[in-house]
Amino acid sequence: MSHTVEILSVGTELLLGSIVNSDAQALSRELAGLGLNVLYHSVVGDNPGRLAAAVELAKSRADVIVTTGGLGPTCDDLTKQTLAECFGKKLVYHPECAEGIRCFFHSMGKGMTDNNLQQAWLPEGCQVLDNAWGTAPGCAFEADGRYVVMLPGPPRECLPMFRERAVPWLARLGEGVIRSRTLRVFGLGESAVEDLLRERMNALQNPTLAPYAKEGEVELRITAKAATAAEADGLITPVEAEVRAILGDLVYGADVSGLPQVVLEGARRRGLTLGTAESCTGGLIAKRLTDVPGSASVFKGGVVSYHCEVKAGVLGVSQALLDEKGAVCAEVAEQMALGARKALGVDLAVSATGVAGPDPDERGNPVGLVYTALAAPDGCWVKELNLTSQAARRDRNRNLAANHALDMVRRWLEGSAEPL
Repeated sequence: MSHTVEILSVGTELLLGSIVNSDAQALSRELAGLGLNVLYHSVVGDNPGRLAAAVELAKSRADVIVTTGGLGPTCDDLTKQTLAECFGKKLVYHPECAEGIRCFFHSMGKGMTDNNLQQAWLPEGCQVLDNAWGTAPGCAFEADGRYVVMLPGPPRECLPMFRERAVPWLARLGEGVIRSRTLRVFGLGESAVEDLLRERMNALQNPTLAPYAKEGEVELRITAKAATAAEADGLITPVEAEVRAILGDLVYGADVSGLPQVVLEGARRRGLTLGTAESCTGGLIAKRLTDVPGSASVFKGGVVSYHCEVKAGVLGVSQALLDEKGAVCAEVAEQMALGARKALGVDLAVSATGVAGPDPDERGNPVGLVYTALAAPDGCWVKELNLTSQAARRDRNRNLAANHALDMVRRWLEGSAEPL
């Protein structure tokens, strides 16, 4: 029997848009890895009547129900009570859970209010899922031909609890495994990528191949179902090879977090250091690099040269050039990269200068005109970008400029003679 899953996320804050429902995304991936088919995501507020209705609907269309949220100590945390009623179960006090809650507060050096003990009441006959990451224990039980798992809402508790506590309980339900591999593509939009791969995507059944548009790039997800992880990977590998043959070096990585990770790993393998010189991106390239743990072994620093006097005084850009052509030109981008390489003492330096928006600059350069440059031991290359004329997309222009700059470094590290 192939089991079907509904993830039921509880919390009015989700409906108001105050927080993003990252739990459902993470759990969907984890459940797929167990070979369980997630068919529905539902979100309901902290209202017992609406929650009960959502549970009854979930019971009618899925045999595995995973809830997140509503297990805390406050009066609006009603998930356990409501699900217990929907499945005809009483709540039972668990002294060991109460003691665990007391110990958690003691370890934090905080006093505990009595309402926290509400979290120790769980449906009768359930499997208690201990929470080593917070106070609210989860639980799992089987009733009415359905399998129910309840998890706390905070992501820092939800995902580790699922992996460490719920997976052993659910593993018996899986039939085979579902594996995915995500290829990251930069340099073509989603429609262009889909056009190149449409015939192959339509022909595939297991594995499947699907594109997903991201900010300035595309993800291609290859998903296979098989009896074992090794068999699923064996189905995925030849499809990945086909995609790479079609798209070439537009594919910059598989199962990577993004261009910064690829750049840093490539530079680290070659024992090279990296620096940045930024104008229109305002430090975004450096920020994205330093968001990656361990970046300090490669990235030495950056200069945010937003004003021309900084370009000239710190990076050594020719004042005569700035007076003649302004800050937005290929020559300035080149001198910024060369100046950063010298000033920072790095092997590779990348620069970006341009007009992010919302208005053209004082010389009439249009919004979206950006120049990126890469200075390396064997030369310096400049790339002209015409990103957009939409003044409202300042953030998009900055992100795309940073992507292009990082992609130049990536291509050079991979041995491209013209890393553009």
